[in-house]
Amino acid sequence: MKKKKEFGKDRLVWMYTQMVRIREFEEAVKRAFIEHPGAIRGHAHLGDGAEASIVGTLSTRRDTDLVMPSYRCHGYPIVLGTPLRKIMAEIFGRKDGLCKGFGGSMHLADPAHHFPGTSGIIGQSIAHATGAALTAQVKKTGQVVFCFFGDGAAKQGVFFESLNMAAVWKLPVVYVLENNQYQAYTHFSLEDANAIAGDPLSKKAEAFSIPGTTVDGTDPLAVYKVAEKAAERARAGKGPSLIESKFYRLSAHGNVITVPPLPTQFPEHEAVAVYGNKAEFAKWKSKDPVVKFRARLTKDRVLIEAGAKRIEDAARAEVKDAVKFALASPLPAPEEALHYVYA
Repeated sequence: MKKKKEFGKDRLVWMYTQMVRIREFEEAVKRAFIEHPGAIRGHAHLGDGAEASIVGTLSTRRDTDLVMPSYRCHGYPIVLGTPLRKIMAEIFGRKDGLCKGFGGSMHLADPAHHFPGTSGIIGQSIAHATGAALTAQVKKTGQVVFCFFGDGAAKQGVFFESLNMAAVWKLPVVYVLENNQYQAYTHFSLEDANAIAGDPLSKKAEAFSIPGTTVDGTDPLAVYKVAEKAAERARAGKGPSLIESKFYRLSAHGNVITVPPLPTQFPEHEAVAVYGNKAEFAKWKSKDPVVKFRARLTKDRVLIEAGAKRIEDAARAEVKDAVKFALASPLPAPEEALHYVYA
């Protein structure tokens, strides 16, 4: 297949559109805990701040390539084309959701869009993606598997075992280590001191004799450039690569409110409220990937202000419709609980 051409205006606008759709979706999920108390049961792990990393990486993807992230997983199917209504309904635990309401936020799956599924187990995506890449190699499908996981997962044994296997067998997989600065409530700098190899985390690749690169995860074009190189290597049969994409998670580790009392202020779901580091939050907020990319595109006249606003208004309307759809969707009946359980 021919190498992809450099991005033109339409592709850049597409990238911004997807970033805005992800951001608006995550903000709506966050608001739902306040505006519709009890509607979302269990945890919802948001990816606001990761938009450039997600879109930049998936801009290198070909139609049949697989995408396998971990439990912070809302943004990926949005880019792949999964209807927002179906994703939102699943997060709300409704019958019209992707998994008929039985999976929830951490267990999204849409095989029709080459999104096999996610799990709440830390590091699970690494093993699953490695297995999928082995299947692609054996069956000669030409697929590349894009695997996403957090910096905390890079401490798991499955990380080392999977990357070793992928390196030895030259499997077509791109590992994207999303360093969003925090492993739950522990800043990654403390992890470096006490638990894992230091900064940059991409140097872990040296142990497997594969390429390791750290990239600014707030810049979708920088991410694209690195991911495209890794994908080309995988397609050429040369094996895996490890990308550390560095950005900042703007929300708390996980939103979970199931019973009263409910918080009265929206900021309680923000990272700054949980971690208490106002200077750190302000520093990273100034690098907000959506705001930054918008400014870049308008400065370069790829977008005018009116065009950017139309994209943003359309995304908000689409997300509002998804929430309305989810709330109107019925809950699964109790007797359906065992319908999709297999022994």
